[in-house]
Parts: sequence; structure tokens; C-alpha cells
Amino acid sequence: MDLFITDLDKTLLRSDLTVSPFTRQVWNSFDRPLSIATARSLKGATTLLKGLKLELPMILLDGAMIATTEEIIRVRGLEEELTETIISQIDREWGFLPLIVGLDREYRERFLYPERLNIHQQILLRKYKNDQRLLNLQELRPLPHTLKIVYLGDQKEMEGLRDFVGERFPVEMKLSRDPYQPSWFLTLLHPLGDKSHALKELEEIVGIPKERVTVFGDSLNDLGIFRASGRAVAVKNALPQVREAAHIVLPHTNDEDGVARYLASLKEGGSFRGSQQ
Repeated sequence: MDLFITDLDKTLLRSDLTVSPFTRQVWNSFDRPLSIATARSLKGATTLLKGLKLELPMILLDGAMIATTEEIIRVRGLEEELTETIISQIDREWGFLPLIVGLDREYRERFLYPERLNIHQQILLRKYKNDQRLLNLQELRPLPHTLKIVYLGDQKEMEGLRDFVGERFPVEMKLSRDPYQPSWFLTLLHPLGDKSHALKELEEIVGIPKERVTVFGDSLNDLGIFRASGRAVAVKNALPQVREAAHIVLPHTNDEDGVARYLASLKEGGSFRGSQQ
């Protein structure tokens, strides 16, 4: 049995964050296991994918969580002391404060944000207006389960911050361009809390070896799952580095239902005519 895992933003989802009727029909009638690997939270992902069958565990929050629609299977959070140290040192030396994503003691999703916001954070938070998960704090503090520390800025700032963090702290880092605004994310995770480690765990959970796993992606944070799979597929609109790392580059973008067209070609028993790397 083969397993198919897809990223969401700019991969499965259209650019307006919708799932097309064609993609919904293909997904719900596909006869092999399907799941997702996304930077989005459980609530965020399932809200966007309403109407799709989501029966397998999902990789969420860049790999910091594995969960089904019914239960949380695994979380990998950053230690409280380490989180506090990272926040204070970066604020002192760079003047940046992050967003914190994680779970409270009752395992409810929480997004913490500081009083002092840069323009990139302000733009992002406008999209979450009235979201019950948001909590504004005068002084940022770790959550009981801090799953992601997220900094936003321009590319040069985030590249410099990545180098600073990499020299000082034992964390996994993901630097990626925001697909919807002119910003870059630097996401700090538990060393085993990224998509690639989560995919290896998911392969064990469902009992399917790496060689039978196909993944779809578009961005830099998908390169890890490309390496952890048997077949890596990039949508046409993927970043150049992602297309270069893929085994197959689709001839269709996310707005042209590239992932669903690929799945439909397999369902119909035909041979897919994408670009082989």
C-alpha cells in the first residue's frame, strides 16, 4: 500500500485558501491513504479542509504535532527555560519579539503575541482578527507546550537571525517565505519536531515504509519531507530549490489542482506525464 502526503498552502490549497470541487472529489474517492503535512494547526487545517475525508493522522505545526481529528497522538515542545532564554536574548540583541504557538494545559491551541509588533506581524495578525486562540501578552512567556517560536521579518533580517540562533541554541530551524505577504518566517522547533522527523514517525504509525511514500510540496520547509519519502513531487509553482530536489515536477500549479490531477491519473491507472528529475 502506498501513502500520499501533501503540504497545504500553495500546494493542495488554491491561492485563495480554498479546495476546488475537483480536488474534493478526487480526494474523497481516492482509494489509497492520504494525509497532510503543514505548518498550520489542527484547527486551522481542518477548517480549511472541511468536506475532505481526514482519516489518517496529520502532521501539523511544521511537524511539532501529529494528530487526528479526534486525538492528539504526539507533541514535541520546546523546554520552558530554553524558550525564555531564546526570547530574551533575541530581544536584547536584535530587538525582535516572536509569536508563540502551542497548547495550554488543557491542550487547547493558543497563539501568543507581544504588545510590540513589527509591520510583518501586524499584517499577519489582521488575518486572525477575533480568533479565539489569540492571546496578547505584555510579557511573552512559554506555553505549557510551546511548539513553535515564530519570527517574521524581511529575508536579510531572518537569515541573520537564523545564523545567530544556529550558533547558540539546540533547536530545529525553518526559514521560509510567507506565501501570502512580503515577509519571511523563521520558525524555531524542538530538534525532533520538524516535518521530516514527523513523517518518519507517521510511516511507523501506519506501517508503510519510506519507499512507498509520496509527498507533495512547494516551499523550503518541504525539503525535509522530500528527503524522508520515496517520491518527492513539486507543484509547478514551487520554489526553484524545491523543484530541483523533486523526483517529479508537476505541469500544473496549486491553482490548477496539480496535486489532485496527479492523484486522478493514478486512480485512473494511467501513466503520469510530469517532468522527471
